[in-house]
Amino acid sequence: MTEAGETIISLKNVYKIFGPDPRGRALDLSSAGVHKDEVQRLSSHVVGMSDISFDVKRGEIFVVMGLSGSGKSTAIRTVNKLHDITSGSVTVEGVDVQALEGKNLQSFRREKMGMVFQHFALFPHINVIQNTSYGLKVQGVDRREREIAALEALAMVGLEAYANNDISQLSGGMQQRVGLARALCSNPPILLMDEAFSALDPLIRRQMQDELMVIQNRLHKTILFITHDLNEALRIGTRVCILRDGKVVQIGTPEEILTEPANSYVAEFVQDVDQGRVIAVEEVMQDAMVVNAASTLVEAVDALGNRGGGFVVDASGCPTGLLTKADAGVALAHGTTSLSDVIRSDFETTRATQRLNDNYAAAGRGLPIAVVDGSGCLVGELEPREIMEEMGRVEQLIDGFEREVFL
Repeated sequence: MTEAGETIISLKNVYKIFGPDPRGRALDLSSAGVHKDEVQRLSSHVVGMSDISFDVKRGEIFVVMGLSGSGKSTAIRTVNKLHDITSGSVTVEGVDVQALEGKNLQSFRREKMGMVFQHFALFPHINVIQNTSYGLKVQGVDRREREIAALEALAMVGLEAYANNDISQLSGGMQQRVGLARALCSNPPILLMDEAFSALDPLIRRQMQDELMVIQNRLHKTILFITHDLNEALRIGTRVCILRDGKVVQIGTPEEILTEPANSYVAEFVQDVDQGRVIAVEEVMQDAMVVNAASTLVEAVDALGNRGGGFVVDASGCPTGLLTKADAGVALAHGTTSLSDVIRSDFETTRATQRLNDNYAAAGRGLPIAVVDGSGCLVGELEPREIMEEMGRVEQLIDGFEREVFL
């Protein structure tokens, strides 16, 4: 039994050279840091991967993102040995995948991995439930048993009612759901998803992303997901690995990729991302300002200092009211000195794990937002101004890299 956080998939210093003599001059050039275009010019060999290393932890969605020619699809194909590697090592649960051959490799693929392809790869001559249960059929599982498993998998993707339909009767999005159900049917610990949603319309694609995350929250698979879309990578990934020209550029959480890009290449990518979908409240919130309910209005205002407001909490630490400096100023101007007369109860709350875009409407009121935990207790405060400042900071990151590169 593996422990949380244990490495399940590991690529170490992997090179993949395409050509008749992959371990010859092309490998020497690539190992010396020569760019893949120059390697091809000098050796007539194509560099698919150059010294790529990453680890995928149990239960995470590890996304490998890159444009065409970056090496992302090559990388995933080394994990189930659809590609042999030129140099380095690829291990899955401690097994050297590249050393497997014949029946041992076939058995390993069937037992350990399910794969979802970009273009569905369904059999048109058999129906939905037969497509879904095909992997179990290959394994020799009894028909009744594999149909039960297939129906359970189809139910996860909302297609149980279509079990006996022909594949041709399903839309593209529905066919991709069948592909996902087929991968889930044999209950493998690892899912390999190669551009799985890229062929879908934007709305259907987002729905599939949502479904994948719901399924993952239930099943906790180890998922290696390949995409060329950074928005998709940042939306679904536990961690993201960005590749360029066969090399690793940056590995990090979505928040790290967005707020701490490693270079101008990554910074240019993140400029087009909706930061509010990625940045969590906990990245921006500050310690909460708690107002003593027993103090006078003047004392409470003095305690606020330069803060825009503070919260009154009950004995459990849950916020019950909000004092803003603006409300206090108006009240004092009219001769009011009672704190209780100025406390408002119409404040907004949020969670530390929510995204900034979940709080745009609340921030539009211009009032401090109470950040609470699962028990409703106050753990922090989100100022609308801080949301705008963080968004602006991220947008300006590219400027710093441009100055660094061009000066």
